[in-house]
Amino acid sequence: MDETKNVNDMSTSGSETEQRENYGQPHFAYFQNSRCEYFPCHKLPENGFFNCLFCYCPLYALGDKCGGNFKFIAGGVKDCSACGLPHSEAGYAYITRKYPEIMEIAKQNSNANEE
Repeated sequence: MDETKNVNDMSTSGSETEQRENYGQPHFAYFQNSRCEYFPCHKLPENGFFNCLFCYCPLYALGDKCGGNFKFIAGGVKDCSACGLPHSEAGYAYITRKYPEIMEIAKQNSNANEE
């Protein structure tokens, strides 16, 4: 049996569309995949808003400067399981404001590889 998912199966349901409109989020800044095997990956907030757009958080690369609720565990691994920042109503705006810092890290990594 083919277990690949059809892209059409990940469309937003009516209730999710209503949720997006109710929260005033622009379409490009909000996505929720309630059919995901891992949904919800974090505790859902009381208001029910949960944005899956940044499923893998781009702030991870910022280490202790990400601004989220995290802890470092064995081996220096960053545990973000208690963080809902990228999934919150303010998450999209916060992450896009942090992109200059993320780009700086990428530039530093690129320069280090050229040396």
